[in-house]
Amino acid sequence: MITIIIPAHNESSTVGRTLQAIIGGAQPGELDVIVVCNGCSDGTAAVARSFGPPVRVIETEISAKSYALNLGDAAAHSFPRIYADADVIITIDTIRALARGLDHRKILAVAPTASYELADCSWTVRAYYEIRSLLPSAQEGIGGSGVYALSAAGRGRFGEFPRLTADDGYVRIQFQSDERETITTAHSTVFPPRGLKHLIATKARAHYGSFELNERFPETWRRNRGESNHRSLVRLFRNPGLWPKLAIYCLVTVIAKRRARKQLRGAAPQWQRDNTSRATA
Repeated sequence: MITIIIPAHNESSTVGRTLQAIIGGAQPGELDVIVVCNGCSDGTAAVARSFGPPVRVIETEISAKSYALNLGDAAAHSFPRIYADADVIITIDTIRALARGLDHRKILAVAPTASYELADCSWTVRAYYEIRSLLPSAQEGIGGSGVYALSAAGRGRFGEFPRLTADDGYVRIQFQSDERETITTAHSTVFPPRGLKHLIATKARAHYGSFELNERFPETWRRNRGESNHRSLVRLFRNPGLWPKLAIYCLVTVIAKRRARKQLRGAAPQWQRDNTSRATA
């Protein structure tokens, strides 16, 4: 049986879409889906419960993704184990592909390739993701796809999820490059922010998560973080046709990193969630 753990904080507008995609086409007894509603003040739990088996719902008043992940792990009984964001879509075919990817004894962690739904996004957001798609970071599914899967041996690599901004980044650096894999034939659908302002805010949080990992786990971060984007960016600048989009990408990155560093030096960060990507879920 494949276990899927979904931490959800006020995701009543998205969790139904996510669960429908997950359980559609699944065989009886194939999945155990655990939705951990953490600090919800909306109808997330009710929406999730309406699906019935194989969906289980856990509720906690504590609003923290890491805490929700640990609650989900405590309630889970089987492997492989998939961790998925509540606003990301994965189908049963992707779930099965992730499970098969862990059949190889040396591969301990896998992720799908992210597919970004950009139809309702501004030109600047589309430009940013076009450049991103050409960089090494876009090929790293653990961190970007909103989904990752672990074998029993992979989950045994670390204890409880620590309280961190980037749980996916923390998971990624537990494994060397030949122990993790991004499966190109499996996809998750990710819904980016629609406008530039919210994109910058979202990327500031992502960079904060990376800076936090580097600060708390410097050796592991440097050893297993993956390939840098810098050289690829330099090569892209050789193409003048990409310059306007590269300008957008670099502007977003510079501003987001500056905000992230400021947050890192200050008190505990207070992040505002992007709701533009959830507006029509």
